[in-house]
Parts: sequence; structure tokens; C-alpha cells
Amino acid sequence: MESRIRSIFLTAGLAVLMPFGGVQAQDGVDVLQPPPVIEPEVQRRDIEVGKIDTEDFEITGFIGYMGIEDFESDLVYGARLAYHINEAFFGEISYGKTEAGTSSFERLAEGNDLLNGSDRDFKYYDVSLGWNVFPGEVFVGDGRAWNSSFYLIAGAGSTDFAGNDEFTMNFGAGFRVLPLDSFSVRVEVRDYILDVDVTGEDKTTNNLQATLNVGWFF
Repeated sequence: MESRIRSIFLTAGLAVLMPFGGVQAQDGVDVLQPPPVIEPEVQRRDIEVGKIDTEDFEITGFIGYMGIEDFESDLVYGARLAYHINEAFFGEISYGKTEAGTSSFERLAEGNDLLNGSDRDFKYYDVSLGWNVFPGEVFVGDGRAWNSSFYLIAGAGSTDFAGNDEFTMNFGAGFRVLPLDSFSVRVEVRDYILDVDVTGEDKTTNNLQATLNVGWFF
């Protein structure tokens, strides 16, 4: 009687379990089979990502415009040498040159030049530290991405202008992309702050510069 009752309960249990995947006999024991796993078919896109070269030094040439306070804007050009300390920070030394235009005073008082000859040359040297604040990628088309970064930079140096060498501080920001692993392109804006005594009054000037930079890692 007892074996008959057990057989009835076993049959009823199998009937309940069958809709959930059925059973399989294993070593005389009925085992519940899990439902089949559905494997999604995902088509992945192959993207070629530009990488920074394994070398840490970068030499850069730049060209752009610089506005010398009170003396108009003119073409500026120069070179930079950078050492990339790690992915976040880089140190840089720069040299740049431009030429001061005529001031509003000189235009009004014709013949009374404040600067003559080489005194109009504006040449600066500086040492700066850059911080890659927002590293990321720029997608070009469907199959390529270039490494990129938005960075902040600040430093100090010296400016030769109006016959004097003046201590200069600079602050700026830029955006860099790497089309190739050893080739970089960036746009940058900086403010060069120094004291100038041209009109007989010592004043602090802000001299804004915007440049296009092309660099090579080596």
C-alpha cells in the first residue's frame, strides 16, 4: 500500500515538472533539466583607436595670432618641447615671437612713436605644466576613433618687449587629438600676463594668444 501511494505522488510530481523543461534519468534519480540558454547574436563593430606613441617627448610647432594689449594683434609663431610625465600631466617649455603694432596713442599723435625698431618685437620663453582634465575619444566616421583630451596649462617665464625683460605668467586651455600614434594636433588659447612700462606708467597687461599646434612624439 505504501509503495503504491509513493508511486502515485511520484507520477504526479513528474507531471508538474514536465512543463519546466522535463526530466532526465541519472543514476536512477530523476533530475530537473534547466530551460535552454538563449545566446544573443550581437554584431560588434571593429573600431581602430589611435594611441599615444610609447615615447614620452613631443616637439611642436605652432602658429596663430596674439593680441598685445594697447598694440593690436599680429601673427605669432614658435616651438614647444613637452615631456609627458604620465597620462594626466605633462611639462612643457615654449618659445614664441610676434611684433607689436601701433597703439591708439601713436595713431592719434602721428610721428610720436612709443616703440622703434626691435623694441616692437615681443619674444617670450616659458616653462609650463599641463593637466589632461578630460581625456576621451573623437570618432571619425564609422570605423575610427582618435584619442583626445581637453587640458589646462599654466606656467611662468620671461618676455623681451620694449627693451625690457619682464617676468611673465601664462594661463590657458586647449584641445588635443591624435590622428596617428606619434602625431598630434591641438588648438590652444593662453593669456600672457606681464607688467609693461611703455607710456611712462607701469601697468599689468593681458596678452591673449590663440594658436594651432602640430606635434610629433619621439
